[in-house]
Amino acid sequence: MNAFDVLGDPVRRRILELLAEGESTSGAVSAVIREEFGISQPAVSQHLKVLRESGFATVRPEGTRRLYAVNPGPLRDIDEWLDRFRLFWAPRFDALATELARGRRERRIREGGGADAGEPE
Repeated sequence: MNAFDVLGDPVRRRILELLAEGESTSGAVSAVIREEFGISQPAVSQHLKVLRESGFATVRPEGTRRLYAVNPGPLRDIDEWLDRFRLFWAPRFDALATELARGRRERRIREGGGADAGEPE
């Protein structure tokens, strides 16, 4: 399955978000997903299986529990693929940072602080 097919599903994306917070049992993941999406535990297990088989998640047994975690490898591959497109939004973020800094500077000046208030311009 293609990485974008895997991540194209909102349930699988949410599972990855949960796993990004730290290793979790399948039961804990299932409880959250069932609450948020209203799907059954077997359906959540199928999503976990897809994530595991596609390499996005790892699983390790701990006694009778199975602990799932994010495998960052496939995410790095997606990040590398996205690199060629960053030029479309990176300049906008740079411009936004400039405007935010300008707004902070103007606010300091209005409040009488200026550059002498301990913050660089």
